[in-house]
Order: sequence, then C-alpha cells, then structure tokens
Amino acid sequence: MTTALLSGVRAGVDDLSIWPASTTRLPHGGLAVGGVSLTEAAERFETPVYVLDEGEVRGRCRAYREAFPDADVLYAAKAFLSRAMVRWVREEGLGLDVCSAGELELAVTAGFPADRIVLHGNAKSPRDLAAALRLGVGRIVIDSPSEIARIAAAVGPEGRQKVMVRVVPGVSAGGHDKIRTGTEDQKFGLSLTDGAAQHTIARILGQSRLELTGLHCHIGSQITDVKPYLVALRRMVGLMARIRDTHGVVLPELDMGGGHGVAYRPGEASLDLTAFARRMRTELVEGCAAAGLGVPRLLIEPGRAVVGPAGVVLYRVLAVKHTGDTVFVAVDGGMSDNPRPALYGVRYAPRLIGRSSAAEPRTATVVGRHCEAGDVLAADVELPGDVHPGDLLAVPVAGAYQLSMASGYNLVGRPAVVAVHEGAARVLVRRETLEDFRNRDIGA
Repeated sequence: MTTALLSGVRAGVDDLSIWPASTTRLPHGGLAVGGVSLTEAAERFETPVYVLDEGEVRGRCRAYREAFPDADVLYAAKAFLSRAMVRWVREEGLGLDVCSAGELELAVTAGFPADRIVLHGNAKSPRDLAAALRLGVGRIVIDSPSEIARIAAAVGPEGRQKVMVRVVPGVSAGGHDKIRTGTEDQKFGLSLTDGAAQHTIARILGQSRLELTGLHCHIGSQITDVKPYLVALRRMVGLMARIRDTHGVVLPELDMGGGHGVAYRPGEASLDLTAFARRMRTELVEGCAAAGLGVPRLLIEPGRAVVGPAGVVLYRVLAVKHTGDTVFVAVDGGMSDNPRPALYGVRYAPRLIGRSSAAEPRTATVVGRHCEAGDVLAADVELPGDVHPGDLLAVPVAGAYQLSMASGYNLVGRPAVVAVHEGAARVLVRRETLEDFRNRDIGA
C-alpha cells in the first residue's frame, strides 16, 4: 500500500464526521460519547450494546423544529421507540407517528398525548383500529378503501374520527428498491394515476363519521435529494386543487412523510435539512398561490434523521479468520440485532476502539455469529491488520431500524440500549435473556 493511500485510509478511519457531535477522542484509541467512555460502557453493560446519545436526539429534534417553525414535525416511531424516546420527543415539541397498537399504546402509557399521534399502516388490524379509537388518536391515515367502512363502523353513530388519505404520487426515490414507496409497484397508498385516490377521497367525504383533514404521501427512505420531494409536493397540491374544484372542500393539512437520508460512512451524502425546509416551504406557498389555494398546514415525519446518527453499537470480536484473500472478523452480534445489511445492502463504517494500533490497515469483512452466509454486518472495510479476538468494534449511525427490526434468531437475545448524557449512562431497554425465551415457550 502506498504512503498516500495509507494516509488516506487512516484519515478515513479517524474521521468522526458521522458520529454524534458529543464524540471525543480518549487516550489509547478510546472514544467517548455523551461524556461516557465506550470502552467502559462495553465492560459495564456487556456486548453487543446500543449506546444512544440523548443530547444528539434532542438536538436533532430541535433542529427540525427550528427548520419547520410553522409545520408539525412527527417523529416516526418505527425507527426506534422506547419510553425514554417518547419522553424526549414530547419534551422537544414533536408529534409522533406510529404503525401499530403496540407502538401507540407504549407511547400513550409513557405519557404522550394521543391527539398528537398519527396512525399509519397498509393493513391495520382490528386491534390497531380499536386502540386508536379507544385512546383518541389524532389522525388515522387511510391506506385502502376497505378501511373507510371499518373505521366508520368502529367509530359508532355518535363518533367522528379525523383521517387522512395516503396518496401514491408516482415519484421514485430512496436508497434501495425495497424502501421506495412513492411508485405504484408497492403495497402502500392509493394511486393518483388510476384514480383510486380520488375515488377514496370522494367516499370519505360522503361518510359523516369521518373528517378528512388532509392528504399524506411518503415517497421512500434514505433520500438525500430535495428534488423528488418537490415533485411529489406539486402533485399533492394539484390534487388538493382538484378536490376543491370537484367537492368544494379545502383540505387544511398536507403530510409529506419522511425518509430523510443520513450518511452511514464518511463522505456520503445526507439530506440538507435547512435547504430542504426552505425549498419545501417556497414550493408549497408558490404552488398554492398558483392554484388559488390557501396554504395547508405542513406535516413531516423524520425518524432515521432524528435517532439514526445518535446511536452507536458496540461489538466484541470473537474470531478472525483468513480465507483466501478475505479476512473475516466475526463479532458477538449480527443479523439478529441488525438485519439491514442483509435486507438492503446497507454499508457501515466500523472502527476499532479501546486500544491504539500501529498496524497497517487491511480490508476485512465484519460478520455476525448467526448460521447464515448473509450474516454480514460490514463488507470490505478497513480495519487495523492486527485486529484480534477480544477487540472492541464500534459502529456509528446505529440508532435507527436496527433494534426496532431485531429478531430472536438462534435465541441469541436482543442487546440492551443504554442512554448516555453529560457523563452518565443508564439502561433504557434491558438485554433479552434466555429466561425471556423460556418464559414465552409455554408448550409441553
């Protein structure tokens, strides 16, 4: 490896640009987040363990509120949810969007006002709808025509429920085919092109037990370009104008969803929040003026962009194996606590912590402990050539869609979540144990 290339690799390894803002370097290759040594956190709480920077979460919530002072910012709970997360989001002035009775009831029992919650889902169960109506959820987003009669019947003759309609605007955006939801070849929403959205809207307007407050769209996830959002917004404003012309109804709300992209490795793009907010507001005002519409209340639903960069996961190296030209570094976690690389091909930037190394970097593949060839956490990454069993690896940008998508594969148990803030660490979600698995298995 040439000197120039080696220095470039080392600079990349030492780059903390994607880490929480509170991250500081410690002697002997250590790092601290939120004033807490990651090495000490690994020793105290065992590995694998998720470390979540409370200050980073709160700061990102505030950044959204400042960027969108005239909009409703709803945190997308599916990214990561716990009672502490509910409290942080509430205290920072955000609303909440949920996708199940489980998420809804956890939020409400943790003190979140139900009227500031929006319920999503392409196939809401009877339990989902019953919980939403019982708890008084603020909005239910209708995703298929069959939900109209179901919700109206559940509301009862004396009730009235606020709803929105999820519209497919025909915009393709997102970091992977499996997370692009703005086109008509996926399961969400109602098509603008074939008239399904317009027909559903007409049915809702004819239903006295439902109050249509606005339209909703979500074009995908891990989007770093503003342009697809602007195209979708224009089409949604156009539909709102047609609803006014056809039905004489001016809808007061427009929810443009989330999907705001973040960088998982140094040098990757992320969505510029300031530019995004400015251009969305300008497009909305100008589009409504051209259509002769009043400007509706804008709603947005960031999830990953709030909690993703606030999380770091710590793993212990169990084995290092040289197979041909490939170096496999196996750790004590894997696809049971992070299925995203297997599902979407997501690439991360793991880092050795807890000791200094003078060894030249070497390309390695970090793999998990599970009995699947696809259990790869980070392929073709640079790690010190002397990485060995017992070493600690830290992976940043681990706060979103990891623990929330975790499984019980191989009965390994899901990791704990530890919050760090101002030099203190506390457990938010305890580690799943073998006792938990035994207690669920009640068969003879």
